[in-house]
Amino acid sequence: MSSELSPIDKAKFVAAKQATQYVEDGMKVGLGTGSTAAWLVKCLGEMVENDGLKIRGVPTSSRTAELARDVGIEVISLDEAKWLDLTIDGADEFDGNLNLIKGGGGALLQEKIVATASDQMVVIADAAKSVETLGAFPLPIEVIPFGWQTTKMLVEETLIGMDVLGRTVSLRMNGDAPYYTDEGNHILDLHLNRIGHARQLSLVINQIPGVVENGLFIDICDVVVIGHGDGRVEVRDINEGTVEESRFDIIEKDNLFADLSD
Repeated sequence: MSSELSPIDKAKFVAAKQATQYVEDGMKVGLGTGSTAAWLVKCLGEMVENDGLKIRGVPTSSRTAELARDVGIEVISLDEAKWLDLTIDGADEFDGNLNLIKGGGGALLQEKIVATASDQMVVIADAAKSVETLGAFPLPIEVIPFGWQTTKMLVEETLIGMDVLGRTVSLRMNGDAPYYTDEGNHILDLHLNRIGHARQLSLVINQIPGVVENGLFIDICDVVVIGHGDGRVEVRDINEGTVEESRFDIIEKDNLFADLSD
């Protein structure tokens, strides 16, 4: 298999590599879900193998748990950890205030629980995920299967009073069958195009019976690490109010990264 990485994969890799600098020996670390987070897990696994890094990881999905074990990271549950030093995860969108849309990978509930049980949340993303206003990416909400069509109707009615441009709601599918999360729930994707008041929408959506959680992460992310295809990395820290830039020389490795894809 060729080791040549696409620009988007290079961007994800350098963001993940930069984010490993936040990880210290002995930490309990939340491990996100999705293609960008998979790069992080691989990078941390390399540090465990080559540098003797000792961490305990709390995965946000069964997929991430399997990958973490495969690369030698000790995996524990959130109940065992109780509280985390750090969570590193990807995002489907982020705005200038580091508010996020997450859940494209179907793990938003565990991701939000883990992120809010951490001293710090670091998001890794390629530059295409940066937006002025959230909403171009469909907003996922996790709903219980019982009465999901009624829940969908209530969501559609609620959106009429919200500051959004679109109101189409679709059930996420896995082939010909509904998609199921790790908790056995469904996901409704809200095609809103633009979200005028994300905080208000998050609060209102979560009041609808049948809704478990939504994919808006408001005031949770502390730092976003943005990768570019040419190796540049931008780090935005919302608490410090700083923006720093650096660059990685990318050395591509067949054995470590060729098996990762979107």
